[in-house]
Amino acid sequence: MIKFFLMVNKQGQTRLSRYYEHVEINKRTMLEAEIIKNCLSRSKDQCSFIEYKDFKLVYRQYAALFVVVGINETENEMAVYELIHNFVEVLDKYFSRVSELDVSFSVSEIHLSVSFWCTFQFMLSSWH
Repeated sequence: MIKFFLMVNKQGQTRLSRYYEHVEINKRTMLEAEIIKNCLSRSKDQCSFIEYKDFKLVYRQYAALFVVVGINETENEMAVYELIHNFVEVLDKYFSRVSELDVSFSVSEIHLSVSFWCTFQFMLSSWH
């Protein structure tokens, strides 16, 4: 199950966040800072899956943007990793090469896409 979805730039600024479990605002800020630090500090040679607290992080970097998804222990990391790529491909088609500015200025379109993506991912995982 997906716990949250983040899009972050290389400077560590959250450009989009979507939570699927209740997390208080002040805790979100601290959580995002820790997650961003963990993902940005890793080299490209390291695995894109991180065990973190009581969940796992799956992330991919696309130019200046990182897409980070928090999942529970039972979720398939490779499936989420590939779904992230699929999600970014959809955004590339919609925006003719998605950029950080597209994410910043088209928040409602991105949130809608994230909702569809997470619903699709949930349907796939329920078929197992």
